[in-house]
Amino acid sequence: MNTNRKSAIIVGVLYIIGTVAGVLSVIFTLPILNAPDYLEKVSADPNQILLGVLFVLTMGLALAMVPVVLFPILKKQNEVLALGYVVFRGALETVMYIASVITWLFLILVSQEYSAAGTSGASYFQTLGSILLKGKDSITTILMIVFSLGALMLYYLLYRSKLIPRWISVWGFIAILLHLATGFLIIFQLMRPFSTINLVMNSQIFLQEMVMAVWMIVKGFNPAAIASLNAKVDTN
Repeated sequence: MNTNRKSAIIVGVLYIIGTVAGVLSVIFTLPILNAPDYLEKVSADPNQILLGVLFVLTMGLALAMVPVVLFPILKKQNEVLALGYVVFRGALETVMYIASVITWLFLILVSQEYSAAGTSGASYFQTLGSILLKGKDSITTILMIVFSLGALMLYYLLYRSKLIPRWISVWGFIAILLHLATGFLIIFQLMRPFSTINLVMNSQIFLQEMVMAVWMIVKGFNPAAIASLNAKVDTN
């Protein structure tokens, strides 16, 4: 098995790990954080939030490794965009994930202080909790934009290089534009996170990434495209 085939398999597996971890983080945390009495629920069961933190960190690490693995291949098509992809999806996105989980960790501390204070300081800690949740929402919105810009670079490079079938790359373009649109709609308060329309618009990028991941694992990169990229480098 050659290096490019191994890289394709690794990328496919990382995509699946990142996606599964991300879905699990939502499953574990959303029912608690969306509850009216979320501070009581977090205080009573902080481990569920901590599991969400671990899943988000797992997702962030897995997805941050994808551009690192792809960079040696993508730079043969366009080194500037390949580096931009590493910066957005590898560095900036990782920072956003870390900032996101920090708000959850602080929320656990606030919930514990809220339970200890009783009714005397309830409003104060409820305000702090609300600020943390709104901060988390803001980070998530910024993350969506960072993710989308990095993904657009990736799909452009994949489309030009023909490393995978172009229909997958075009699907990625369309799906990521829908995802980016939801980010701006949330910013202008025209859409709520995890609303039905939000989930429908974001489902396309979920499906596309899973199809792409499976394709990379099963088929790998197009050998003719790899040969073309290598010839391009030799010519330069």
